[in-house]
Order: sequence, then C-alpha cells, then structure tokens
Amino acid sequence: MRQATDYEVIVVGAGQAGLALGYFLSRRGRYDFTILDAAEEPAAAWRERWESLKLFTPARYSSLPGRAFPGDPGHYPTRDEVVAYLADYARRFDLPVQLGCRVHSLQRVDGAYEVKTEGRTYRANQVVVATGPFHRPLVPAIADQLDPTIVQVHSSAYRTPGDVPAGPVLVVGGGNSGYQIAEELAGSFEVHLAVGSRQKPLPQRLLGRDLFWYLDRTGLIRKSTESWIGRRLSGRDTLIGSTPRTLRRRHGVHLHPRTVEAEGSRVTFSDDSTVDVGAVIWATGYTSDYSWIGPEVVDEHGRAMHGRGVTESPGLYFLGLTWQHTRGSALLGWVKDDAAYVAEEIERFRATSRATDQAKPEAARPTAS
Repeated sequence: MRQATDYEVIVVGAGQAGLALGYFLSRRGRYDFTILDAAEEPAAAWRERWESLKLFTPARYSSLPGRAFPGDPGHYPTRDEVVAYLADYARRFDLPVQLGCRVHSLQRVDGAYEVKTEGRTYRANQVVVATGPFHRPLVPAIADQLDPTIVQVHSSAYRTPGDVPAGPVLVVGGGNSGYQIAEELAGSFEVHLAVGSRQKPLPQRLLGRDLFWYLDRTGLIRKSTESWIGRRLSGRDTLIGSTPRTLRRRHGVHLHPRTVEAEGSRVTFSDDSTVDVGAVIWATGYTSDYSWIGPEVVDEHGRAMHGRGVTESPGLYFLGLTWQHTRGSALLGWVKDDAAYVAEEIERFRATSRATDQAKPEAARPTAS
C-alpha cells in the first residue's frame, strides 16, 4: 500500500528539464517519483519543430547528465538526433515517464499537492513544473486582417518548404527561428523577413572554435541573473550564426522593419513599404500558460515567480525556464545545472519534513493508508 500520497515527487513535463531532474532523483535511489507528460511520444516538443532544424550548440555542449550526446562532438545535432537522444536517455536510465498524462490542475491541499489529469488525481509531497517557457504560440493581432486565402502558420507548425504555397513568403520575427526558416525558404521562394527589433548577431565560430567554447571557457554561460552582466543580458536574445547582411547578400532575402498593418494580401511595414504575400510564417515566439497552477506562484503577467526555480509554495519548483538562473538554463547542455540544484532543494525539503514529522507527538503522525 502507498502512503498518504501517491508519490513523494511528481515532475510535470518529460522534456530535457524533466529528464535531467529524473536522472538526479533516480541516482539517489530513494525517491518514489514519476514524470507526467501530455504527449503520446517522448521528446514531443522537439518533434514539433521544423525538419531541417539544427542546434546552434555542438554535440559536446548538448548533453544531459550521465550520457554524452552521440556522434562527432563538433557536429551540430539535427532535430531528429535530439529526439532520438532524449528517447534513448529515458530508456537508458529507466526513468518513470508516463505519457499521455496531460495535467489539468495543480492545487495545494492539506499540506500536499493534488495533480489532476483527465482520468486520475495524483498526490505528492513535492512537484516540479518542468514544462518549459514555450506553451502557447504568439501571433500578432494583424494576422486577422489578412485575407483568409493567405496561408498563415506559426513557426511551431512549420515543417518543410514543401508545405508552403507558391508566391512570396513573409517570415515575421527576428530571432534565430525566423532567420533559419527564412534562409531555408529562400532556396525555393521569394522571401521577405520582417524584424521588429534587431538582436545582436554573434558568429557561430570564431578563430576556428565554436562560440559556446568561448562562453564556457570564460564562464559567461554560467553568469547568473544576480550578476551585473547577467542582469544586462537576461532581457535580451542574440542571433547565433546569422546576420541580416548574410541573409540578404547570400540568400537574397528581402529585409523589412516591423509589420504594422495588413489588408487582403498586402502587408505594410513601419517604413510604409508594402509587400503582397502568398504565405506568412509567424516566428513571433510564445507565451507561457500556467493557468492550471493553483498556488500563488504566477504574477499578474503570467510569469513564474521563483528564486532559481524554488517558489514560496513549500515543495513546488519550476525547471527549464529561460534565464531561470543563467543563459544556459533552458539549453539542452546546461539545464543539468539547475536540475542538480532543484534536486538538492528537493532533498533539503524532504529532510526538513521528516525531521518535523519525527518531532511530532506519536498521535499526530500520519499513518499509512
């Protein structure tokens, strides 16, 4: 028979963050825990990315704890390689992943947490929300002004150039996704890229070494949000391996400033220039959705409130967020640092709870169910 709770720890999300934490919990060998994931297959978030996607971190900087990313350490893993790696990782370490378990609500009840899925209610002393920061595709309101015949997809739904109809294609978004998709489409289409705010471009390689070699060796990748440089960088993003000049000169992509209006098939930009399009790819990012979480750990803007993943609700944590603690917090190769920290916090909470329980009078201690 189980104790009063179904599990000691429940991890919500079986992506890279949840698996890394699962590794640390399983290594301790004394936790009754499970990992719940809404998808029917492992690595679902990666399966949903476009087919030609490659990481901008080489394999040597793309490993979860305990298992090196296979292949040449200097190569840049593809989407399918990442999917295979994560699925193998869960099997190799026999992590207790339950697929097809979408969590609908998380509430704190009688000193523990109730985690409700479609067909079952779980209870746990501690819960880690490892669903990442990218939940709901963000598409600007002007998308509704385009003619219904214009094909529009968010970057999360884009797969290959073969899915895009003939005619000029507009990619909206100046991040790494927007640049990579625009470059791929330029081989088959007239491509326009609209960039609302320019991001600082950084070379993929410098003096024969990968950018992340320098970030690792200098320690910049591990600078926390509490440091001076971390505070300056945490609100920004960077282009890695792409520049507007290269995209224009080498691939013939037409560059535009921010999109401000749309009507029919015509899109207008902030410099009053226009273009008639046949399709639009919205590489405009995501918003977080924590509406299913009951405890008061989300602010009025829907952002998780935490200190390196630890919330004010006892035994509740976040993991895998962008800049959760450092630039590497949401990256495949560095999420292990925050996962190890959260695992230590889980252990600390466990020890404190047991000491408190042992100090209670015999009659007040919980009994097995």
